[in-house]
Amino acid sequence: MRNNVYVDIHVLQNVPPSCINRDDTGSPKTAKYGGAVRARISSQAWKHEMRKMFREMGSQEVGVRTKKVSQMIVRALKEMDGGIGEEKAEKLAVKALENAGIKMDKDGLSPVLMFFSTAQANALAQLAMEECKDKKEYQNALKAAPSVDMALFGRMVAADPSLNFDAAAQVAHAISTHAVHNEYDYFTAVDDLLQDEESGAGHLGTVEFNSATLYRYATVNAAELQKNLGVQAGEAVKCFAEAFVKTMPTGKQNTFANRTLPDFVYITLRTDQPVNLVGAFEKPVSGVNGYLEESERRFRKYADTIYQRFACAPEKEWEFGEMDISQILEGVKTAVEEKLSESRGE
Repeated sequence: MRNNVYVDIHVLQNVPPSCINRDDTGSPKTAKYGGAVRARISSQAWKHEMRKMFREMGSQEVGVRTKKVSQMIVRALKEMDGGIGEEKAEKLAVKALENAGIKMDKDGLSPVLMFFSTAQANALAQLAMEECKDKKEYQNALKAAPSVDMALFGRMVAADPSLNFDAAAQVAHAISTHAVHNEYDYFTAVDDLLQDEESGAGHLGTVEFNSATLYRYATVNAAELQKNLGVQAGEAVKCFAEAFVKTMPTGKQNTFANRTLPDFVYITLRTDQPVNLVGAFEKPVSGVNGYLEESERRFRKYADTIYQRFACAPEKEWEFGEMDISQILEGVKTAVEEKLSESRGE
């Protein structure tokens, strides 16, 4: 019996004039694909918004990415012992982290951003309170009880690779199904206290933007997720899918009010391998009468071709329109839990 359980999420989404994700010059990010320039939104930008939504969901613990990891342990120490002094707590926190293999700088900060769960901070604080000397115990505390986003997106600790977590999810850079040409908005701002004899704008500027029909793709290895989260894996997959579908990076949102929701969602459960279907748009959609309808037609045709020639058809599939998104998400969760249960031999 195969132990692979992959959930693939495919989204088509119209986005009006916007500058969601900028490069170092302030221009909307782009990529060349199929010989044409496409609008692009980085996976990092989308994952950041997804992690924020995990906190709002509140169904599972969300981690913290910070250099101030010692502060998390100090907070845990104070909760365990309300009479502990600030200086002692800070020393215990730094020592606990050093025992775990994380060296702090002179300001008490980690040299790099660290991904910590509250459970891991509490475990380190408990060991510090017990004055444990076994460094392996501290390292084990950092390997146990990952937060849902840590299990999904992974953690890298260059100083000690044994503390790494392999990401169970992958998010592709979103690209437009068609070619784009960035445009410029020339704007002026008026000085409200300008006198009658004065003229001219108080400020002049430009902002670059584009609009696009995006193809977005993400996949979750539910079997890998189960190794770190156990029976919570099904709920984690549901949270991931919901966050991926409903979030949007907020770059220049006040300027463009570009927040939209997907126009098309297609989710599959596979036991062979993840399948990104971006090849449907290697030839840019022409957009004679808009892009969405033709993008959806291309997507369906390409998926059928791939399923017939190369990859197996999905074991299960869900499509927005045939049922609402809440029904889809519950269906995905149930199917994942059933498949994972089969792989455990239950």
